[in-house]
Amino acid sequence: MRPYVITTDSSADLENSYLKEHQIGVVSLNCLMDGEIYNEENPLPVKEFYARIRAGAMPTTAQVNPEQARALFEPYVKEGTDVLHLAFSSGLSGSCQSAVIAANELMEEYPDSRIVVVDTLLAAMGQGLLVYRAVQKKEAGMPLDELAQWCEENKMKIASYVTVDDLNHLYRGGRISRSSAVLGSMVGIKPVIRINDEGKLEVIGKARGRKKAVQTIIEKLMDLIQDGEKTVFISHGDCLEEAEAIRDTLMEKYGVEETMINFVGPVVGAHTGAGVLAVFAMAKSR
Repeated sequence: MRPYVITTDSSADLENSYLKEHQIGVVSLNCLMDGEIYNEENPLPVKEFYARIRAGAMPTTAQVNPEQARALFEPYVKEGTDVLHLAFSSGLSGSCQSAVIAANELMEEYPDSRIVVVDTLLAAMGQGLLVYRAVQKKEAGMPLDELAQWCEENKMKIASYVTVDDLNHLYRGGRISRSSAVLGSMVGIKPVIRINDEGKLEVIGKARGRKKAVQTIIEKLMDLIQDGEKTVFISHGDCLEEAEAIRDTLMEKYGVEETMINFVGPVVGAHTGAGVLAVFAMAKSR
């Protein structure tokens, strides 16, 4: 059996130390801000990214193209290593299709190679959570095809609940409709958002005030969490104290034992703005 690696996109928002420790390959989406392109080769510190958004900058993002995906995969197949790529939701980006194109081209050129691309239909640390679980199973000895099937079967069991300060960022990026964005202009009203079964952002409710919105996303996640599941991922748009308060509530009130907290990176943060908060867990459904 040939060895294999797990790869993903920078949209998964996993810490660099974790990626390096587990030898996870990453392809970087581009973020354009104030006329400059930022990516893995030209990184922008996340706190600076959000400071510039708060100062009025309007970043945009560009999907991974087939050439970038090929550059990630080819060194592995050249050395006889197969690839399981867990891709950013096709409902939010064309990066998954680019990975499929690159994989098919390389498997024609290297007939003994195997590159499996899974459209996670997830983003941010929801995508990161699927990577995290896949890494655990790979390191426990699960073969590539079996793990790819597990990912396909379980990606729909990762629930993602989000609240943002201003829906206009999502509307500007084409991630939600104009009618949903109207909610963002209502004083004191905060949206409750999920990633739906199509891998798209869906406004599913509203709450009066940020505190109530945060309480709502926690409650919705915990209503769906799988029996016995004790791990929740939390991401934030430069509001660490609020993310830590969510962690404390999950541990003290709901018995969660393991959390991972990280920034919403520039790939997703360009469309959510500063102040976004999100929670993710293995659940009965989305």
